[in-house]
Amino acid sequence: MPSIRRPALAAVALAAVLAVTATACGPTDNDASDQPGASAGQQGQGAVTPPKDIDQRLKELGIDLDKWKNGEWKKNWNKDDWLREAGDFVNPIIEDLWKPERMKGAEDPQKTVPADLSDDQGVTDPEPAPVEASQVRTPYHDNAAPVGKVFFDGPDGSMVCSATVVKDPAHPGKSNMVWTAGHCVHAGKTGGWYRNIAFVPSFNDKGAPAAQLNSSPREQVAPYGTWWADWASTSQQWIKEGEESGGSGAPYDFAVLHVKPEAGSEGKSLEETVGAALPVEFNAPAVKDISDMGAWGYPAAPPFDGSKMFSCVDKPGRLSTSSSQPTMYRIGCTMTGGSSGGGWFANGADGKPALVSNTSIGPAPATWLAGPHLGPEAKSMYDAVSRKFANR
Repeated sequence: MPSIRRPALAAVALAAVLAVTATACGPTDNDASDQPGASAGQQGQGAVTPPKDIDQRLKELGIDLDKWKNGEWKKNWNKDDWLREAGDFVNPIIEDLWKPERMKGAEDPQKTVPADLSDDQGVTDPEPAPVEASQVRTPYHDNAAPVGKVFFDGPDGSMVCSATVVKDPAHPGKSNMVWTAGHCVHAGKTGGWYRNIAFVPSFNDKGAPAAQLNSSPREQVAPYGTWWADWASTSQQWIKEGEESGGSGAPYDFAVLHVKPEAGSEGKSLEETVGAALPVEFNAPAVKDISDMGAWGYPAAPPFDGSKMFSCVDKPGRLSTSSSQPTMYRIGCTMTGGSSGGGWFANGADGKPALVSNTSIGPAPATWLAGPHLGPEAKSMYDAVSRKFANR
């Protein structure tokens, strides 16, 4: 059996963080750059400008919204077409697209560790012992309210990641922002933006077996609704350098979604709907000063099936994939693909729990996970998305 290095009290404390009720938070620094390098808007500004002129702007890009909703999105995965058209973020709501059976069939976009880690600056810590992933107690909303799943379509079919509801400085207590991995929204240097990106908080809230999901009522599979991304932003480094093995883009493998409800929610925000959201800690304390860091998500690759939420808590170490890149956090964990994008939680610089990273890469077989250190690039991206929707 894998060695479990998870202090019980630390695990309980981190779990309690995820169950907190939403509270207001003050605005953060507004002086950061408004150029989040890989914002959807920079590559296709007209494509997602809601709401009045979206039809016309999409048509200017050669996309008929009615045809798109009726299945046109399925036909444009020709590699050349995708590379051209996926430079624009196109994500109109398609009602009932993500039905329980389609959610169940979505596969993980697992990113493995690069094969060669020899050029690592000499700062990579010893590989951690595996930490057995633990099932999160149900209902998930009572124990990990901000956590959910992201569904999206790519050339290889429907895929799934994990994600976390995070605070929005521009809308205290009323956030519609979701944190995930860059590779869950954009293919990196070999492709473009994915399609039909949607977030489902507290997916399968009561932890029903995978075999029952097809026949489960929608309100059980998606108890707080399906929230579609009307904006996406990731790092310029991920878009230029990200690849199947994470590559040199892995230390910048993070993304923010801004979402809106598929079926409406009486004007309530995502944070109000689920009752929780976590602050994001940029430039968290050094690894040596963090006693425990936890990763939450929905692993989908064997031996898991994506139906249930799991977590791992461990003392983090450092992983360097290249001498020219920032170090990443690394913890022992047996979660597999599908947990990608899931939030990592620890006490921030102010001593309060916060999101400090997200799952990016890991080896096969799964014994550990690595996530990016959230520095100025991540903060710029986050602040720009917040500001974009500040007056909406």
